Order: sequence, then structure tokens, then C-alpha cells
Amino acid sequence: MSERGDTTELGHTGGLGHTGGLGDTRRQPVAPVDRERLTRLLGGPDLAWLVHRVRRRMARDEPLTGPVTLGAPTAGQRTAAERLLGRAPGAGHALSVRLDTVDAVLRRSGVSPDGLAAAVTALTGPVARLADVREREERAWRDAYAPLDELVHTHRPDLGDWAERLRADGLVRRLARTPQAAKSLLGDTAKALCRLPAGPAVTLPAFAAGTFGDAHALDDGTPLATLVLSGVRTLTGFPEGSGAEWRREAWASAGLLRDALSSTVLTLGLRGSPALDWSADEGEPAALTLRQLTWHPPRTAPGTTYVCENPAVLATAADTLGASCPPLVCLQGQPSAAALTLLRHLHAHGTTLRYHGDFDWGGLRIASALLRRVPWRPWRYVAADYRTAVADTPLASPLTGTPTTAAWDPELAAALTELGVRIEEETVLGDLLADLGQ
Repeated sequence: MSERGDTTELGHTGGLGHTGGLGDTRRQPVAPVDRERLTRLLGGPDLAWLVHRVRRRMARDEPLTGPVTLGAPTAGQRTAAERLLGRAPGAGHALSVRLDTVDAVLRRSGVSPDGLAAAVTALTGPVARLADVREREERAWRDAYAPLDELVHTHRPDLGDWAERLRADGLVRRLARTPQAAKSLLGDTAKALCRLPAGPAVTLPAFAAGTFGDAHALDDGTPLATLVLSGVRTLTGFPEGSGAEWRREAWASAGLLRDALSSTVLTLGLRGSPALDWSADEGEPAALTLRQLTWHPPRTAPGTTYVCENPAVLATAADTLGASCPPLVCLQGQPSAAALTLLRHLHAHGTTLRYHGDFDWGGLRIASALLRRVPWRPWRYVAADYRTAVADTPLASPLTGTPTTAAWDPELAAALTELGVRIEEETVLGDLLADLGQ
């Protein structure tokens, strides 16, 4: 069944009566309705479509005049309309009924002296005006953000801009769907952000359990984790990003550790804690966990720290240079949360980072990922170094994979494309060790 230009049906809802059209049941005395006759005349299933259309117009404050049309009516629906109007409603494939005619019939017959609006209200209950419903809903949504207002005004004024963005971008509505759910979600978000950054650092599950009584409340993918992590980024100034490692780093920036023992970084010659000092004196590599770096970062920062991609570079430096090796950090491939935490700490305390990686598309991507997170300067890692390495390596492997760019040296990607071979760090190990041994 369809109506030209007006097809959505409303159910029976509570609220105020109709205020427009052919009657105002809120302001005018309501004359008694002959309910028995009205039910026989208008309350049967064959005219339910008509009643639904009238309710919809009443809810929208539209006048109850003009025709409503039903496509492909049944014989019963035609008969019911004929009985209501006292005549055939017209031939054709569709059934058309004029609402002002129905109103006149109801008034004249005494079935509903106040007309069609009063009759439909008597049959189906009060009609909630959509304008009132929308206003109540908007008031409920405004109230849903009250926990954010309290958070900003009482505890965290530095989150004011973030709270305004949440109001404007629709994220809370998408996550919570209803004002009631949103208010609960934002209340929990505020509860978490009042306690952050955590000091001393604590595991994310322990923080969630202590704050919400549920160790999994801040698991990846939950609406609460999404909002709290968004607030954390504002509190700590952590850059945008994506992926599991990025989330691990973002939580760690607020003192919340996810799997803080499995994320590690290799160092050699780095000082600033009793364990690091011992390793540097012995010329031995040290494996630092994210937990260690969050709770006890190095107390000192060298002027320059070298950074490599492959463990073979650091291992050979330990074998060759031992205790005389300057500070060296190894990413072991993609930068881990522990590596990024360490490098950010060193950079923030004045250290210049010098980076070298593989001369291939994967190496350039790793270097770019690091550069987006922490500034560094190239260490024998520009186009001229690549061309020299290629000239010195006649049996280099062919370059494969998808090309990318190198923001620190736009000529580097062009050189890789031109020469078409890959140069691993181990190939230029002698040059790297010579720099470290100076």
C-alpha cells in the first residue's frame, strides 16, 4: 500500500493531541464521541490505512484536508470507504478519500461532533506532535553531554576544545545511538579522564578494573575505549594514527600500558639507569620493555643517538666496538611502542636522532613511519649514499614491492626506481661501524 507523497506510518504514541487541521483537542472542549458507532464506521481493519494517514498528518501539524490515496485497495477496503462516505469513493485502480469529506460526515452524523481529529484520537489515543518529540529528544541529547560539561568545568578545562568537537562531530551519537546510552557512556569517559594521565604507570586492564570494575572495559573496539583514547590524545598531545602499535603508544602516553612486557627495543651504549649504565660499561646490548621505559625512562639524554633498523647492526657494533660504541638504538623492523617511547623521550630531552635503514621500499616505509612519530636526521640514508652502495655492490638483489616516497630526501625514491636494486643495512655495515667508531 502506498500514498502519493506520504507513505510513512506512525504507531500509537503517547503525548499531546493534534493542534492543527480541523480541530485542536488541547484547547477546545471535546464533545462526546459515539465510540460504538465510531468503531463500526472507522475503527475496522479495512480503514486502518486511513487512520494511520490521519495520525501522521496530525503528528506533523498538517491540515486534515484534501485527498489521501491508497494504491491497489482490496474489495473490503473499497466497501469500508463506501460505507464511511455513504457513496462510492470513485473508480480506478487506486482508492482516494478526501479527509475534509470524512470530517464533515463525522460531524454531521454526530459520531464525532468535533470531527476527524477527535475521532482518530478517541480510536487510537493521543498523537505526539513530531515537533514536540524532536524537541524532547534534543533536550535529552543536550542533557547527555552534562558529564562532559562537569569534567571540563570542574576537573579538566584543558579538554574544553575536545568536548566541543565531540558535540559537533556526531561521534557520540554514532557510538551510543540514544541519549540515555550516551549519558552513561560520557559519564564513564569523564570518570576515566579525571584519573589520567596515570602516575605511576599502570596496566590498562588494571586501570579499567579499578575505574569501572571491569578489566575489559577499555578493550579495543568498545565505544568507551574510543572516547577515552580520543581524550587521552588531547591530554598528551599524541599525534593521530591507526593500528595496534599506535593504540599501544597512545595509551602509554597517558601511563596506561597494554601488554607492557612484550613490546621491547634494543639499545647499546645508552645510559641513564643502573641497568643501562652496567650494560654500557660492559659493552652489552640491553633489551628495554615498554614497562621499563614508561616507569623508569633514562635519566640522561646523549647529544646524538644512532638508530638502525636491523639487529645485525647492533650485534656487530657490540662485538666490534663494545663499551666504546656511542648510543645506538635498533628498531628491529617496524618501530614498536617501546622504541617510539624511548626515541620520543630522548628527542624531548634534546637528543639528535640519526637514522639508517634498508635501501628498499619496505625500509623507506619503516623510516617514514618513524619520521611521522619522531623527528630524525638521515644517517648515510640519502640518495647519494644509496648510489654509492649500489656501485660498491655488484651482486645486489633486485628491488621488488610497491614504490613509496622518502620525505627526508625526495631524490632517494627516484634513485631506487632508477637503479632497481635493494641494499640491506648489512651490506654497508662497514661504513656504519666506521661512523660509530669515530
